Amino acid sequence: MADHRSIHAFRKNRRAQALAAATALATAALGLLVAAPGASAGTVPTGAAPVGLTQVAASAANGSGANLPGMTEYEAEGAQASSNGKLIGPDYTQGDLATEASGRQAVQLTAQGQYVRFTLTAPANAVDLHYAVPQGASGTLSVYVNGTKLSTGLSLTSAYSYISTGGIAGSKTHKLYDDARMMLPSTVPAGSTVTFQVDAGDSALPYTLDVADFFDVAAPAAQPAGSISVVSDGADASGSGDSTNAFRTAIAAAAAANVPVWIPPGTFKITSALQVDKATIVGAGSWYSQLATSAFINNTSAVSGPVNLSGFAILGSTVGRHDDSTANAINGSLGSGSDVDGLWIQDTNVGFWLQYGNSGITVQNCVVLSTDADGLNFNGNATNDTVKNNFLRNTGDDGLALWSMPAPDTGITLSGNTIVQPSLANGIAVYGGSDNTVTGNTIADTNALGSGIAVSNQAFLSPFTPLSGTTTVSDNTLLRTGALNPNWGHAMGAMRFDSYNSAFTDATVNVSGNAVDDSPYEAFEIVSGGGTGYAVSGLTLTDNTVDWTGTTVFQAETTGSASVSGLTASNVQVAGTYNYGYPDNTPGDFTFNQGSGNSGWSTTPVLTAFPTPSSLPPTGSGGGTPPTSAPPTTTPPTTTPPTTTPPTTAPPTTAPPAGTDLALHAAVSDTGHTQDYTASNAVDGDANSYWESTDNAFPQSLTVDLGSTQAVGRLVLKLPPATDWSTRTETLSVLGSTDNSSYTTLSASAGRTFDPATGNTVTITLPAGTSTRYLRLTFTGNTGWPAGQLSELEAYTS
Repeated sequence: MADHRSIHAFRKNRRAQALAAATALATAALGLLVAAPGASAGTVPTGAAPVGLTQVAASAANGSGANLPGMTEYEAEGAQASSNGKLIGPDYTQGDLATEASGRQAVQLTAQGQYVRFTLTAPANAVDLHYAVPQGASGTLSVYVNGTKLSTGLSLTSAYSYISTGGIAGSKTHKLYDDARMMLPSTVPAGSTVTFQVDAGDSALPYTLDVADFFDVAAPAAQPAGSISVVSDGADASGSGDSTNAFRTAIAAAAAANVPVWIPPGTFKITSALQVDKATIVGAGSWYSQLATSAFINNTSAVSGPVNLSGFAILGSTVGRHDDSTANAINGSLGSGSDVDGLWIQDTNVGFWLQYGNSGITVQNCVVLSTDADGLNFNGNATNDTVKNNFLRNTGDDGLALWSMPAPDTGITLSGNTIVQPSLANGIAVYGGSDNTVTGNTIADTNALGSGIAVSNQAFLSPFTPLSGTTTVSDNTLLRTGALNPNWGHAMGAMRFDSYNSAFTDATVNVSGNAVDDSPYEAFEIVSGGGTGYAVSGLTLTDNTVDWTGTTVFQAETTGSASVSGLTASNVQVAGTYNYGYPDNTPGDFTFNQGSGNSGWSTTPVLTAFPTPSSLPPTGSGGGTPPTSAPPTTTPPTTTPPTTTPPTTAPPTTAPPAGTDLALHAAVSDTGHTQDYTASNAVDGDANSYWESTDNAFPQSLTVDLGSTQAVGRLVLKLPPATDWSTRTETLSVLGSTDNSSYTTLSASAGRTFDPATGNTVTITLPAGTSTRYLRLTFTGNTGWPAGQLSELEAYTS
């Protein structure tokens, strides 16, 4: 399918470079948008929308989102954390560690002795750490409780991260983070500290810590009276032996006797998925009863059910995404009237893929983490089901999805769930179907190829049932949702209504009481993503609120109409509405029927070019910067060995090894950039990627935060080494600051000539004794292109 994007000027040598046409992707469960209308390319935000509250669970409006008893979430950069590590982010660049972090920020530990310390506000006896280590790396991270080092550290690995999906147009390597959990030796009270620190032997540097979820886990549940234990049929609770046949035997015997199956505390290895027609399978709790398998149930046809599941964990080891596989944690059918309660699913291909005759099912109180594709997907044939009070994070595709193929999903309610950081696709997606409800959910930090909530007629495969009846989207909270679609070259909204393969003709879509906050681009997008211009109609928005958008409130890219009343907006960065329907290319093609109570936004002026998002200070509001010294929380006892004691003062002043690039992967911001030529490209260690400022808008600046005050004697500036970058002279100055407020000129404005014959490199020597934390390059001219351009900014002590 043709990609209806404009051609972006080739920046290297003023040659025209046609962007490659995206191909239509007909793969189930992807939830991606490959072709779309458009007149000009979009831009990744140069700074960020405000980060907002540091705990997603605490920041939801309308009381929305999951409430799992005993769970408290702490951001590594938040108010309850201290660190001598390096803050990264905020960022919205596809495939970036900060972008894929909750809150768009994380803390990186790059050397021995660096740490993140959490001060607990509630009792806890268990923790799950959301982290990243470099691709190919594995290792431990030391853990301290109130200053005392635990005998066993937390084992971390990249084995289940760094997913590449070459068949998905516009995707990059993603799902950079994973989760590791451990029980603490005992319950620690509120006010205690738990510290994650790099000690000797912790070698998987750098460690990137995003968020820690602490739990006050109840004691193990008792075995139900009359139940059949899998151990009695030979299951091995040590995790060494294969327990598959023991589970099969116990499930069959329990079904015949109409009694539950009991999974006691322990770890049980399952080597092949089970077919289960009817059962009640109960564990002692998801922190106690653990199944070591990537695929537990695989019912390849409809079963009678109910298949009731509760109180255990499915801990997988899936490497890479497998769309052609049924190897999902729970796959196929659970039958009618099933109740799934309190499962923990992690590192599987999909959490729940339910596609055969699922009726009257409830999925509740579950945790689904770091799947390679969807968290939960009803793949047609589902009726009157409820998904409520679940927590999902770091899914490799849609968090929750209803996909009406081969038959409609009808009467399903997705209620009170929290979905954080889907690394590809949407938080919640409704693809076709009738009379479904999305209510009271919190969705945060969506990434490329996705919105917070999508209501869509994208079919992917046939036969597909388009939207009909009434779809209700109410009382949800969307935080920092929406993304730049690399196939379209412009943004997708926090909430998207998409007539991709067919018009909204027999559908009513009621959108009410939602809070859309801190969107990097527009709040609401109305589009026909297949580039056909199908109409969106039957859309009514009532009593929604918008607080901060990087661009406009509405972006309408097709024909049709919507009724809007009671929509109050504040902190909207671009006035007016993008309203330019493809393929007619007629301004105002989409009709907004405005009722009463609207404020803070307008349908005028009518914009026909995609607006550029505004820049904000990189820390936003509510985000925390790791202090250079730890606050006076609990100090490790003097008996702790000095080599393993979390420091209570500023990080060591020892100079880094000679030849260390101080700016590599540092936090970076700019005053403006073009398309995806973002600031992070200038510190990524790749001379072929580059930053380019907003065109024809001198002066423009690039600011790098070295993380702490450093002695800097020399800068090396680079442009791509390719010979088709013609010689050019860029006029720029170098400024330095220790507080990001008061800047001193370190090298006066002058022409710096980049010549490909000598590697396209410029070296700037700084005054002797220069000590700075922030380096700022300010560009005022370029003989090769009307913008600042830089592929690498390297900083060295000598």
